[in-house]
Amino acid sequence: MATSSTIKRLQALLWVLIYGGLLTLVLGLAVQRVDEPLGWSLVVVGGLVAAAGFALIYLRAKLREDR
Repeated sequence: MATSSTIKRLQALLWVLIYGGLLTLVLGLAVQRVDEPLGWSLVVVGGLVAAAGFALIYLRAKLREDR
């Protein structure tokens, strides 16, 4: 069980992680043309961050709001 404010913070965090991770992933793909090791590093980090955001969606679905 979670409070309403905790759920709101979790939702904000998960969207920041998803969009930030995807932006980093795309930036890594663009940088890869110039500096391959840095580009791959950004792709991996961005993918992991986005995956963490998607995992939080599952966690949010399992939480119930206190009444």
